[in-house]
Amino acid sequence: MDSTLLWDGWEPIVHSVVMVVCGFVALVLMLRVSGPRTMAKMTPLDFIVAVTIGSAFGRTLTATSVPLAQTVLVLALLVGLQWLFAAARARSSRVRTLLDHPPVLLYYQGQMQHRALRRHKLLEEDVHTAARQSGKGSLANVAAVILQQDGSLGAIGDADLGDASSLLPYTGRPDKRHTDT
Repeated sequence: MDSTLLWDGWEPIVHSVVMVVCGFVALVLMLRVSGPRTMAKMTPLDFIVAVTIGSAFGRTLTATSVPLAQTVLVLALLVGLQWLFAAARARSSRVRTLLDHPPVLLYYQGQMQHRALRRHKLLEEDVHTAARQSGKGSLANVAAVILQQDGSLGAIGDADLGDASSLLPYTGRPDKRHTDT
């Protein structure tokens, strides 16, 4: 049996300690400076960045051939790219259309939106679950259930619907886009 499987000297141990401590501190500082948007509820773009950051950081912790400067640079670039995409998304509707999936109406004023449910591989039971999670015992007092951009389901009660302005762009129906005016 090769003894390096159990012990390969102090150099890899010291390298791992330096990489973990310094890389972790650098990552925490970068995420702190980049603001809460980096760690907010995740859009698909945010998820990709988080997985990539985790993968890059995890790889550098045990790779003795990767210097600390390269680790910090990679982490900074990934956080910077996420910030850049978020800024572009906030300023451009074209970028927003490219990066984000719009919310999808699954249930509206007593009607299941079966086409939307099928397209997003959801069941009527998922709509009922969203109603229960919002404190409703049935769909009787639910005006709408929407698939949010982050993949969660949100239920809006009849009493909370108001003028439905946050839903109207997603109804896809001109007759439902306007309230009594």
